Amino acid sequence: MTMIYYETAGESHGIGITTVISGFPSQLPVDVNFIQSELARRQKGHGSGPRMKMENDTVEFLAGVRWQKTLGSPIAVLVRNRDSVNWKIQMDPLGDPPPDYHEVTVPRPGHADLSGTVKYQFTDIRNVIERASARETVGRCVAGSFAKMFLNQFGIVVGGYVESIGGIAASSEMSLEEKIKEALNSELATFDQEAAKKMTDAIDQARKEGDSLGGTFVVVALGMLPGFGDYNITTKRLDARLAERLMSIPSVKGVEIGDGFLSARLRGSEAHDAIYYDQVRKPFSFLRSTNRAGGIEGGVSTGEPIIVRCAMKPIPTLQKGLPSVDIVEKSEVMARYERSDVCAVPR
Repeated sequence: MTMIYYETAGESHGIGITTVISGFPSQLPVDVNFIQSELARRQKGHGSGPRMKMENDTVEFLAGVRWQKTLGSPIAVLVRNRDSVNWKIQMDPLGDPPPDYHEVTVPRPGHADLSGTVKYQFTDIRNVIERASARETVGRCVAGSFAKMFLNQFGIVVGGYVESIGGIAASSEMSLEEKIKEALNSELATFDQEAAKKMTDAIDQARKEGDSLGGTFVVVALGMLPGFGDYNITTKRLDARLAERLMSIPSVKGVEIGDGFLSARLRGSEAHDAIYYDQVRKPFSFLRSTNRAGGIEGGVSTGEPIIVRCAMKPIPTLQKGLPSVDIVEKSEVMARYERSDVCAVPR
């Protein structure tokens, strides 16, 4: 089976973010309106920074799609950065630094600024900031839209919701389907409207204090079939591959499948899902009354919904700043502020 793979390219204030998807099957209908709706959803959320109001993310197909269907060749999609018009000189690929240009020399704690500068031996942290920016996730959103369209052909639906922000947790006895549906109508992408009010207040307070907030979100795949993934080859284990991709999202610091860390505190008789058989149940007659494993055992899908929970740290760019060091002068200074979100969890 051909592996579907994607990669992104582009800088935060460059021309745009390009997504290239390889291994995608031919003849798949491309729903442009769906892709646009996914991009629009990414820009929403209480706690978003001013750039979300500036950008109007629109896809431009460069390759791999003809007459609203995929060709089987690599798909290339560009989403332009509207703000790039204000950065033409600073981000010119072929020009030279202007005489009045000042390199960024103060790294922000929690960001890739210092580690990236050391790794690539830069003197200007701007080179790291541009690619390590969360703006890159617009390309992942495009790739995810294609993945959703593909999975929908098999009756698999992927959705999600915010479970907590700043220590305020959403709580409800709703089904997974209900939580996902409610989250679509929430400015904070959550299902508990009472908790949402408290989350909103916490975000507003953090903004006033020049601070930021993190939280947790859950991704769910419904309509799953058993057998996705592999226990034979470590790199093909489904839980490992999901964790790898989710951990690569900026600010995500933890990923758990199903009960994850909770199961570490339980006995085996409490942590695992008993197996039952129902010959009437189709297409897979084996079933579980619980789903503590989150739909994956031994790196292979069980047929139950896949449930993945992610923990996002607070945005590291703070108006109030944290102590840092100028990498040229070696002097102690407060970290600089660059336009950013207060809370990116809902996005």
